[in-house]
Amino acid sequence: MKIAIVTGGTGGHIYPALSLAEALIKDDSTNSIFFIGNEDRMEAIEIPKYGFLFYGLPSKGFNGGLTEKFKALSALFKSRKLAKEILIKEKPDVVIGFGGYVTVPVIMMAHSLGIWTMIHEQNSVVGKANKVLMRRVDAIVASYEQNLTVFPKSKTRLLGNPRTYALKYKNHQSQLVNYGFKSNTQTLLIVMGSLGSESINAFMKSALLELQNHKIQIVYATGKKHYNEFNKGNPFKSNVRIEPYINQIDLMYEVDLMITRGGATTAAEIAVIGCPSIIIPSPYVPNNHQYYNAKALVDHQACLLIEEKDLELKSFCTTVLETLNDKEGLKQMSMNAKSIAMPNAAEDMIQWIKNRNYD
Repeated sequence: MKIAIVTGGTGGHIYPALSLAEALIKDDSTNSIFFIGNEDRMEAIEIPKYGFLFYGLPSKGFNGGLTEKFKALSALFKSRKLAKEILIKEKPDVVIGFGGYVTVPVIMMAHSLGIWTMIHEQNSVVGKANKVLMRRVDAIVASYEQNLTVFPKSKTRLLGNPRTYALKYKNHQSQLVNYGFKSNTQTLLIVMGSLGSESINAFMKSALLELQNHKIQIVYATGKKHYNEFNKGNPFKSNVRIEPYINQIDLMYEVDLMITRGGATTAAEIAVIGCPSIIIPSPYVPNNHQYYNAKALVDHQACLLIEEKDLELKSFCTTVLETLNDKEGLKQMSMNAKSIAMPNAAEDMIQWIKNRNYD
């Protein structure tokens, strides 16, 4: 079977797509997979690293003023033409879209060519691209119950995020020893996405200076862009480690509490791993979707939620320390998170693809 996977723009779209590709190859080594994405976004760099054939399109979002919208429209028509050429050349049996504006011209063209199509929604709030495409595709995979109120019920299944597939086969190794930390001391992990957050960094520096005076270990990832400025003068004690970037998943298995953003991939990882967490959603994302991703966990008492606008130093530190001191509460939060996890998303998607002509 030959599969085209369309994804782009952010890691939240790209890494679930790569996990599904990995699962497809593991399921059947004769499966052939190629990717289509934006020619000038991170997927153009990241996806070829995994050895997959990649086609780049000049797709753009319809943001900004009239001039920018005209450029986006022009790019859409050009992308449709190129998508048709790629699909006719490669002849995929299935085309799967993982969100981002680049999926629109490719999925629409695949539909017009009679190719079976599937889209995946990672967030609790349905993205614009998937709203445009939902009437034209054959299958829709949702990650949150809220998605079911938007998508056509007859062709939508709540299966989860295939990014969690990577958690099953990853060889987890202890990371605490690499920081000179002890396994019998409570550990706090703070990470605000791979790029970090300038606004959160400013607040967290003061918070860490307070929290370091307690009997806990802290790993804080600033993001590569902010590391040098944040760590200037190194004002922290030995129980605080400042890193530009960390292996988040391995640490999630070891730490007692994680403070993070509310991206779709992280939310799915929190559920599958059962990592107790405090989520501070980014207010700078479309449709405030990180808030709603976190709210879905909060509704099951699977995490705590603090909005960035409500961050206040004293109350924040008190919340962190009280949460860490509540051992039974941490255990219950972990159990609640695991209870809503959907760890078999990749396998369930593959089964649907295999049965596409019979359902």
